[in-house]
Formats: sequence, C-alpha cells, structure tokens
Amino acid sequence: MSRLPVISSKRVLAPSSSENLLDMAPLQKRMRREQEPHKPQAATTIVGYKRPAAAAAARAPPYRPIRGAGAATVAAGPSRGFVRPVAASTAPKAGSSKQPAGAKPGVTGATRRKPWDLKGKVNDMEGKIRNYQTKYRSVNEENEALKDSVAQNQTKVSELEQEVKGQKRKISEYEAQLQMLSGVQNQLEETRREKNVLQKELSNLEQKYKVMETLRDSQETELQTLKMKLSVQESTMTRLQATLRDREEEISSLKETVAEQRDELHAGEMERRRLHNTIQELKGNIRVFCRVRPLEDGGLSKHIQLAASDNKSILLAKTEESHTGKTAEMQKNYHFSFDRVFGPLASQQEIFDEISLLVQSALDGYNVCCFAYGQTGSGKTYTMEGEEVDDMRGVIPRAVQQIFRAGEKLSSQGWEFSFTVSVVEIYNETLRDLLYSGKASKRPDHEIRKTASNDVTVTNLTYQKVSTEDEVLGLIALAKQNRSTAQTALNDRSSRSHSVFQLQIEGVNAGRDIKCKSTLCLVDLAGSERMVKSQSQGERFKEMTFINSSLSNLGIVITSLANKESHIPYRNSKLTYLLQNCLGGNSKTLMFVNISPELNSFGETLNSLRFASKVNDCVIGTASSNKK
Repeated sequence: MSRLPVISSKRVLAPSSSENLLDMAPLQKRMRREQEPHKPQAATTIVGYKRPAAAAAARAPPYRPIRGAGAATVAAGPSRGFVRPVAASTAPKAGSSKQPAGAKPGVTGATRRKPWDLKGKVNDMEGKIRNYQTKYRSVNEENEALKDSVAQNQTKVSELEQEVKGQKRKISEYEAQLQMLSGVQNQLEETRREKNVLQKELSNLEQKYKVMETLRDSQETELQTLKMKLSVQESTMTRLQATLRDREEEISSLKETVAEQRDELHAGEMERRRLHNTIQELKGNIRVFCRVRPLEDGGLSKHIQLAASDNKSILLAKTEESHTGKTAEMQKNYHFSFDRVFGPLASQQEIFDEISLLVQSALDGYNVCCFAYGQTGSGKTYTMEGEEVDDMRGVIPRAVQQIFRAGEKLSSQGWEFSFTVSVVEIYNETLRDLLYSGKASKRPDHEIRKTASNDVTVTNLTYQKVSTEDEVLGLIALAKQNRSTAQTALNDRSSRSHSVFQLQIEGVNAGRDIKCKSTLCLVDLAGSERMVKSQSQGERFKEMTFINSSLSNLGIVITSLANKESHIPYRNSKLTYLLQNCLGGNSKTLMFVNISPELNSFGETLNSLRFASKVNDCVIGTASSNKK
C-alpha cells in the first residue's frame, strides 16, 4: 500500500449550546489562540481499512468532567497522525503564585485548584477544550484522509478487477495458444524427424554433389576440348555451307532434269506399253500353249515326240494294224503346231515366264483371259494353282505377285491401283460363290448381268477389296477348299466344275489425268473326256454332260469370233457368258492345253490337241486398252 498524505486543513469547531461554560472565555483570548500559526502535521501511514483507535476517540464527547481544579496540562490520546501538543499556559497570576500546602515544589498543575479559584478552573477547562478541539480536528483530518484513501483504494480495486479480467482473458488466450503450441510441438517433433531424414538426404546429396563436382570437372575438360573441336567444325561448316549452296543450285537444276526425265519416263512407259502390246498382237490375241505332263515314274512317253530344235511342234505317233494286209503293222503320225510347246521337264517358272508379258498387259488396261483345257488328270489345276512350295506355285499366284510388284514400281510415276477379287465356280451350269463363308443352306442365287457400262457382273457375289498379295493368296486357298471335286475312273480327285478367278484392276494417274480399268481372268476348266473313257454314271454322268456342253460352246464362241460372225452365242453357256468380255476382240486370250503322257490316254490327248489346234487357227481382231 502507498503512503497517503493527511490533509491538514483547519476546521473550526462550532460551539454547542451545552458548552456555555467553555465559551465564557474572553473573545480576545479565543481569537488570539486561533490566530496562532498551525504547524503541519506529519503524514500518517494508514495500513488496511480498519478504523484506528484515534477515530474512536473522536466519537467521544468533547470533554469529560474533571475532578478537582487546578491548572493541568492534558495530554492528547494516541492517534495515527502526529498531533502537536497544546501547552496549557494557565500559569497563575502574580497575585496567586503561592503554592498550596503540601504541593511538591517544581511540579506544575499537579495540585488541585482551590474551590474559590474559579478562574483557574475555567482556564483549565478552556485548556482541555482546546486540547479536545485539536484532537477533533486531527481526527477529522485523519478521517478525511482515510476517506480519500478508501476512494483511491476502491478506484485501485476496480482497476485491479479490470486488470484481473484482462489477465483472465489473457490466460484463456494463453491456454488456447498453449493448445496450439501443443500441436506445434507435435509438428515440431515431426519436423525434427523430417529434419533427420533431410539431413541424411543432405549427406547423400553432398556425396553426390562431390561426385558431380568431379564429373563437372571432367565435363569442363571435355567442354574445352569440344570448344576447340567446335571452332574447327565451324570453320568446316562455313566451308560446307558454301559447298551446300553450290549443291543446292545443282539440285535445283537436277530437279528440273528429273521433271523432264519423268515426262520422258512417262512417254517411255506409254511407248513401252504400245510396243509391248504390239508384240502381243503380233503373237496373236488368241494364243495356245501345249504342256505335256510327265509320267509318274519319271520316264518319257514313246508315242509323244518333241523336237529338240523346235519348241512349237508336237508329234503323236501310234502303231496300227494294216487294213490291206500288206504289212502286219503301220505307224500313224499326227503333227500339231502351237505358239509354244512345253515338255515334261518344264518348270512352273519357265511356264510363267512365257505368259508374264501377257499378265503385264492386264496392268496396262487390257482384259486378259488365261484358261487351262484338257482331260482329267492332265495337270490343269497344277498349271493354274500349283502347290504352296515356291518352286511349285502355279500361274495364278505368280500372276498376282507380278501385278502387285509392278503396281508398286509404277507408284513412283504417280499411278495408284485398286484391286478387287472374286472367285466363281460353274457347276452343272449353276454359279457358286467360292468366297462365301456363310451357312450352306443359306447360299444366295447368282445371275449374270451386264451393266450400263457393258461390264459383266454376278449378283450376290462376293467382290473382295484387297491391297496386298497375301490377302489374295488367302482368298485363293479358301476358294480351293470350297471347290467341287469327285472321284472318277481317271482321277481320284477330279475337278467337276469350272473355276473362274477374276482380278479387277483400276489404275489412276492423277498427275497425268489418266485412268485405266481391266480384268485378269484365270480359269481352271473341268476335265474333258468322253463318257466311255471316264465310265461316269449317275451324278458323274450328269456332271460330265454339262462340262462337255460348256467346253463345246467355248469352242463355238471362239470359232464365231474368228469368223467375225454377227452373232456370238455367248449365252449358250454360263462359262462363255461370264467370260464374254475376256474372249472378245477387246481382250487377249491364252489357252493351255494339257495332255497326259500315258498310252491309254492317246485318244483323249488327240481330241484335246485337235480342239487346241482349232482355237490356235482363229484370228481375233486387235485388242484395245480400256483407258480414259
């Protein structure tokens, strides 16, 4: 607690009516006493809020009756403040200076007044009154000081209460912060763990950094070396840039030369086509090749003779009994001449080399038809299809390979080709789709139709777009599985139908604004033999009848074309009706006549050669290319 000063202002105590005797003192003496200077009282230290004993004394009546009379000095009671003692200057007058008897000398006011000394008693009472007034004033002053101290303390208490409230708020805030700090402490622990991990990583990185510094030093060394090389390369590049400009000028001139050469190449390609087809026309638009199948034991037939120096003639020789009886036996020879005759030792590649130029004509825009004719077992299917071994592949797979490879070469000259494959079987004058993959019970019917552009199409037939050679070979294998075959007396697996493979070719040269369209038709005909030879009965007899009828009509159509008749009987047979665009004057036709070397097949071989010779004697008009 702080020390508070005691207010020392003077207060005048008003006399009460009960104190008449005290007020009887002369007015001058009372005024003289009041005008005496009042010394300031010492500061009183107030401890606590308990009223001091001086305050209780202040409540006492202002005076008490005093026993006896006499001038005496009344000592003030104890108080908190320092009260100046009031001297009782009540010395007796000169006239009454005698001391009472029995009084000790030198002791003032210790003796009682005489009963008659009323003035002395009054003076004593006035002294007491003044003393009590002084006490009263000091107590009032002390009371005022205590009131002020209480007010100040109450103010301080309110301030302290406000401070306590503020401290409580701070404590709540500190508690919230403490909770936050507890979370922060957990984070700190986690951060410490992360710090340890990071320190380990840092140590690893420092090691790596040292390694990288070593690498950097080596790289800087290499960089210096490379800078030296770069300077050398820059000088070389400058020299090469000058050379490059010279080469660019040469390239520009070469491009012009290439453009001119392309024009010349195109002109040369067109000239090649013209000369190529001129050669084919000189050879004849209908050509006939003869191929002799080898014997099963690998030997040579005695009744078939081939000249070593002539590859276009064949001789059949047969010994017969004389009808005149002059000689027992006589030999009869049959001479035939064709465009080419192949012996038993001729390979598949040799056969195809002879017709490859004809296949090339199909890519030039000409309709080309190639078919194999002969009796059952003479090797027609082997010639046209062959086997899967490369050396044994027949005409059809080799022709497909040539077409696609030639098309790729012509693409560099601006040509783009599209190809469509279809395979049709003519069985008993009924068309069957060999590329059909659905259920046999749901096979659709097919009819041959001619479009407005005079193209021959078959309704409900599968026309498969192809872009690679392998796709075509896959379709050929599928058609081979679906073809109708049966066992006869001449062959265990004889083809009882005509198989027609068609490859439609469409070429476009956008840069030259040229289009061409053609069809390559490769036909494997059914076996041709007489009924007595094949010993066919029932269903086989019916099949043989349709086969021989269609082959006869084929011969009739070719003869009509050669004789330039006004009406060509294409509709007499489904085979000729389907092949009419490949047999007419706007096409190139090749027939393979296949013969068997066995002696017991002499009659069928003779008939096949006679039919082929008749076809070979036909001359059809010049073919033209389908170009736009």
